[in-house]
Amino acid sequence: MTTDNLLDAMIAQTKSSKKQTDKQQKVVETAILLFAEKGYANTSTSEIAKVAGVAEGTIFRHFGTKDNLLLSVILPFIKESIPSMAEDVFNRVLAKDSACFEDFLRAFLTNRIQFIHENKEIFQVVIKEILYSDELRKELFPFLSKNIAQRFTKVIDLYKQNGELIDYPSNNLQKTIFTFAGGYLVSRFVLLPNDTVYDDEAEIENIIRFIMDGIRKKTKVE
Repeated sequence: MTTDNLLDAMIAQTKSSKKQTDKQQKVVETAILLFAEKGYANTSTSEIAKVAGVAEGTIFRHFGTKDNLLLSVILPFIKESIPSMAEDVFNRVLAKDSACFEDFLRAFLTNRIQFIHENKEIFQVVIKEILYSDELRKELFPFLSKNIAQRFTKVIDLYKQNGELIDYPSNNLQKTIFTFAGGYLVSRFVLLPNDTVYDDEAEIENIIRFIMDGIRKKTKVE
């Protein structure tokens, strides 16, 4: 999968689902199209119902809320697509000239921030649900761990072998990096006001400096 826009990718796959009734399928297809066209925040359940040719109560009966409608669509897609998405991301990042771990980290953060810009509304909904739902965390984290965290740990192993990083368990280094970088992304794109203006390159350099100051192997001073 090479597209960074989740809704565009979902539009291409949505007709293949056989697990829903015709009305549910129509609601889902319509919701995806309207979310992609107008944005999640600017699309109401009443508009989805009107375009889908169903009563608004049908949406509430089957999905509950608009957030639940989005989650019912995006979560199965994410779980199905995480392996190919992760492979694509790491292939793209590693294909860049990553002579050192700092270069790799810069490319990885740049890639993920661009991805979140492209899918900001979906990211906000999913992260808010993860923060409050133990069930959702238990459902998603095994997929994230297997396909993202483990890949990242293997990359750390590689650069540790090159003598760049401190002699510390790779999975612990991965958790430290994800905690810091993930906390930044959640704060910026979910918790802080949307009208704040950011300089992506400067923000990425700040993150890299803080992370690398902690995990870079120190050279001995004679």
